[in-house]
Amino acid sequence: MAATDVLLAAALRRDPSGPLVTYYDDASGERTELSATTLANWVAKTANLVQGEFAAEPGDRIAVRLPAHWQTAAVLLGIWAAGGVVTADSNDCAVAFCTPDSVAAASGGAADVVVLGLAPLGRPMQHPIDAAVDYAAVVPIQPDAFTAWQPIPPDAPALAWDGRTLSGADVVTAATERASALGLGSGDRILMTLPWAGPADWIDLLLAPLAAGASLIISSVPVAAVLVRRVESEAVTAICGPRIEGIRSVSR
Repeated sequence: MAATDVLLAAALRRDPSGPLVTYYDDASGERTELSATTLANWVAKTANLVQGEFAAEPGDRIAVRLPAHWQTAAVLLGIWAAGGVVTADSNDCAVAFCTPDSVAAASGGAADVVVLGLAPLGRPMQHPIDAAVDYAAVVPIQPDAFTAWQPIPPDAPALAWDGRTLSGADVVTAATERASALGLGSGDRILMTLPWAGPADWIDLLLAPLAAGASLIISSVPVAAVLVRRVESEAVTAICGPRIEGIRSVSR
């Protein structure tokens, strides 16, 4: 069973319709809220893209060079659902998922490049990039349900990290252990303001909350007044970022 199946299945059982991932972009005014059901739908579509459109097989290396964003969550979980091995390094990869400003770097080492413009509401890019697939244009037309070509066992490779490869079971274990170390608990509403730069951040800032049964609010704005209002409006119980009086701080 892939790491995605373990982490998302628990969220779907616990609360399929409540907010699981909420994303803020204060520059554009975007606020996107995904329930476990909605995230699972994006994950299934992403997995179908990886497996069906790019013919990526279980064990293929797939690069992810994306910031903290709700679509990044869908990409990571979708790759694992399809049995891919996620890496932050785009060299010698079957597919690379990246932002427009990193297409050139990703193109040198990946057979196929998927670009995410990260526009509000998941809209396609206004100006497509040659030799790259626009994620927002192709993912919505993918099937809503996903079935892997072959079962993904728990010991199948899932994450390339610091010269070693973690299995799906290892990823779930790491997320569970980090959730405990960070003091995350079921029902927590965690405001995350830190960047996602690679595997350590993916585990601490995305997978650990999922493993704990928490929901997360992704917001990159460090302005204290904005964060205070966000804490109130989103019923935040803990923050991983700047300290706010009266709110439990999650320290890495």
